[in-house]
Amino acid sequence: MKKRLSMLLAVCCLLTVFAMPVSALEYTIDAPDAGLFGRPTSDETIYVTTDELVNTDRSKTAAVIPPAFGSPTSYTLNAGELLTPNLVRQNSAAANTNGTGGVTIMPPSFTTTAPTIGNTSHTTMTGYTEVTDDLYYSAGHLGTLRIPDIGLTVKVYEGTGSAALKKGAGHFEDTSIWNGNVAVAGHNRGVNNHFGKIHTLDIGDKIEWTTKLGNRTYEVFSVAKVAVNDLSVLNSSCENIITLITCVMDQPDYRWCVQAAA
Repeated sequence: MKKRLSMLLAVCCLLTVFAMPVSALEYTIDAPDAGLFGRPTSDETIYVTTDELVNTDRSKTAAVIPPAFGSPTSYTLNAGELLTPNLVRQNSAAANTNGTGGVTIMPPSFTTTAPTIGNTSHTTMTGYTEVTDDLYYSAGHLGTLRIPDIGLTVKVYEGTGSAALKKGAGHFEDTSIWNGNVAVAGHNRGVNNHFGKIHTLDIGDKIEWTTKLGNRTYEVFSVAKVAVNDLSVLNSSCENIITLITCVMDQPDYRWCVQAAA
């Protein structure tokens, strides 16, 4: 009897469910009120700045093609090749990229000429100190290069071949050792990774050069990437400058060139 009553009760419940009006199962998909949405993220405000540096080169001659993704210099601000290198004036101020991502204006060439006297042609007045035997230290080097900002102290030997660079940095044989343009080369990888950070130097950083002729402190005025066959950076100068050269990792057609003036 109880079993029949249970079955009868279950049947009644099912009938009650089926007897419910269909409208009770209906629902709508109306969109919520507009107030539930967030504000637009677009910003149409026009911002005007009036205190930009007037001497900053923002033309296409200062534009730089960024290095390839994942390359050694991909995280160096503003590193890359000039977009229009053919528009950079060779005989006047040229824009070059420094290690901190700014654009610096290189001063004109330091070389000057003497006036013509009578029919005598003018000659270039440059500073130059020849390497002589008495300028060598007992250890065989010509001087010591120090760059505090990158923690570098390295001895400099005559020549830029593998023998000299294996011991330290190398002095370009055709350049001056003291007055004028002193040019030095160094490796940027491997065991003798002496010049691996010179491209990170900033304008105004100090470079110290010590020889038997004395001590001299230079101030960086240019950090640039130059073509491998550009030898103009080794030219003599009437001003006392120092030029540092090293390879660009994975870019055999270019060299990093740092120049500083005393």
